[in-house]
Amino acid sequence: MNYQNPEDEKKPKEAELESMKEQALRTILSSQARLRLNNVRMVKPELAAMVENYLIGMASQGKLNTQISDDQLKQILQSIQQPKRDFKINRR
Repeated sequence: MNYQNPEDEKKPKEAELESMKEQALRTILSSQARLRLNNVRMVKPELAAMVENYLIGMASQGKLNTQISDDQLKQILQSIQQPKRDFKINRR
């Protein structure tokens, strides 16, 4: 009897999707921007995933004409991140 775990079937598909995603990001991002995104992924993986999905979506719609530079990626990261709140405490 051959029992297969449904999780085992998902892994090759997920690996294939991940490799396709990486290939797309290689063409979309410059080398410095890719390095920055990898650094962001180490600290904030959910933010990196949001940026990756945004970039791949833009590229699939044909809205990206050139490679994204490091400066452009910085602007995208700043626009996607939640604004930090400043707290001011007044003592009386």
